[in-house]
Amino acid sequence: MAETRPTATATAVRSTTSVQPKKSSNVIAWLAPVLCLVLGYVIWRFILGNPDNFTHPDKSGAWFWPKHEGPKGGLVKMYEGGIIVPILIANLLVVITFVIERLLTISKATGRGNIAEFIRKVQFNLANKDVDKAIAECDRQKGSVGNVMKAGLRKYKEMITNTELATDQKVLNIQKEVEEATALELPMLEKNLVFLSTIASVATLLGLLGTVLGMITSFSALGEGDSADATKALSVGISEALYNTIDGITYGIDESGFTLTQSFAANYK
Repeated sequence: MAETRPTATATAVRSTTSVQPKKSSNVIAWLAPVLCLVLGYVIWRFILGNPDNFTHPDKSGAWFWPKHEGPKGGLVKMYEGGIIVPILIANLLVVITFVIERLLTISKATGRGNIAEFIRKVQFNLANKDVDKAIAECDRQKGSVGNVMKAGLRKYKEMITNTELATDQKVLNIQKEVEEATALELPMLEKNLVFLSTIASVATLLGLLGTVLGMITSFSALGEGDSADATKALSVGISEALYNTIDGITYGIDESGFTLTQSFAANYK
């Protein structure tokens, strides 16, 4: 009996995992800001800065930054804000881009149906010792919670037939599997949110920079606060909404791990 414990421990250490690292590309993280900056300049230079929008267009032939005067409309006055304006426009476009990207990603991660209802179905199947049906529920859920639960259930099923480990060691193996699956899912949920929080801080400073350089004249209110503050408010609000959604998913993941370990400890003592 004295030699049984070391053998079991060694087996626990050698226990393999079914969780595989996800290969994902984050091209949008570096490509989107560049494209948004280019698009912001195009909007400022060729749409707002169209010579037809001014009573006294610059005829000197300057291409990058013509000194047009006499804007004909209120919106066209933004052009007089100078080169800071396309940067502010780019900030707004970046916010919109990453909001759409995050919404699509989180929508996919949420999966199908209600997470709480999904966990209840898995709990019911585990209570009836029907692991295969529980795994089938994960396949139907198709979200991050389902992915984590499925990884744990595979280890759960493996531990049922394991005769070398004690129950507490089997529970630890299941818990480790869930933790590894969670570690692969969470980075995907939180990726690119840093752009939104960064823009919330930078947008107002860019507006102030415009006033310091003296580029904003007749439409100075836009540069001093309105545009920058609007971008900041948008990015802050969206960040809070996305984080709240992610919190709901991570709560479901935590509940999944708790469900598996408690079920195994109760059913396979």
